[in-house]
Amino acid sequence: MTAGQNRIPVNLDYAASTPMRAEARLAQREYDDSELAGVNPNSLHSLGRKAAARLEVARREIARSFGARVRPSEIILTNGGTEANQLALLGLAEGARQRDRKRSRVIVSAIEHDSILDNLPLLRAAGFTVDLVQPCRAGYIEPATLVELLGDDVALVSIMVANNETGVVQPIRELAAAAHAAGALIHTDAIQGYLHIPLDVTELGVDAMTVAAHKIGGPVASGALYLKNRTPLRPRIFGGGQEAGRRAGTQDLRTQLAFAAAARTLAPHVAQERATLQTLSDKLYATLTAHPRIHATMGDYAQADRLPGMVSIYIDGMDSEELIIKLDAAGFEVSAGSACSSGSMDPSHVLSAMGIGREQALGALRISFDDRVNPDDLDEFAQTLLTIVGAA
Repeated sequence: MTAGQNRIPVNLDYAASTPMRAEARLAQREYDDSELAGVNPNSLHSLGRKAAARLEVARREIARSFGARVRPSEIILTNGGTEANQLALLGLAEGARQRDRKRSRVIVSAIEHDSILDNLPLLRAAGFTVDLVQPCRAGYIEPATLVELLGDDVALVSIMVANNETGVVQPIRELAAAAHAAGALIHTDAIQGYLHIPLDVTELGVDAMTVAAHKIGGPVASGALYLKNRTPLRPRIFGGGQEAGRRAGTQDLRTQLAFAAAARTLAPHVAQERATLQTLSDKLYATLTAHPRIHATMGDYAQADRLPGMVSIYIDGMDSEELIIKLDAAGFEVSAGSACSSGSMDPSHVLSAMGIGREQALGALRISFDDRVNPDDLDEFAQTLLTIVGAA
């Protein structure tokens, strides 16, 4: 009998999506059993008004998870992080240019998620020039590098809070200060870092921040965009006037209630859970990188500011696809630092931007987990991977 037989697979791919938390599932069940199930919160009758009131309670709870000084009116509810990122990137750029016509340039980091990068052709088609700011070898954007690209023609800067492949946390506060000194708006994609590290959007100093519920144990197809009061934004979806005219479409009360429940559950314990998970990830890094063929993608992991529940490595002489298949057979679910397309492995754009060579990048793995992980499973995973690498 192989190690993977007759056992429940161990999910170590929480950075892709997390299992729903009990609190979020309960919120959905209570909604399904209530008189508000299926009611449009924009209707004027009594049930519609009750639904609207419940939606605003959820909005207030989500707003609190962004920071104590965030107003509910600064939260735009969306159907996920991808939509929120597109609204922020395109909507803020257009809004800034409408306010000042000379601002026709956008700067984004080269390590952004595809939900940002795949929208760059739309920006160019709308008449914007787009510049990519490159990370240092450790995987973060240095403020001085951003300053070199800034000018009085920049409408928007968009740089993520923490990278979804490496877990490296970006110096957003310093980057935001640099952007504002040049008169530009700044947006940050916090989807991977939200409620995994302490984040107060007011202290970060950004104009907009996106999050997604399914990265914290909430439902898929539920997200939010924080938009600082009086920040210019051109909507992307029209028709209906919902979300104060900034995002049309009937709100999904069911998913937003579940989102709020997950946020309410996690928010008080972020710092404590970060410390616990940091210890677990440090141990896993130390165990794996003791092997001469296994390396942390950001170099010195002990000195890196990184998400606590993510371990990012590459393995000399092996490719991600082979490793994932072997680990899956052994009962462990992880993901790669590279994407498989058209039958051939392409190196991760993130690792390539960091200066990691093609062959090394093709051997990348991402192991990710949250506070629900069993430490014994991490130990067993480490020994399983070391056995696979040792036998290769």
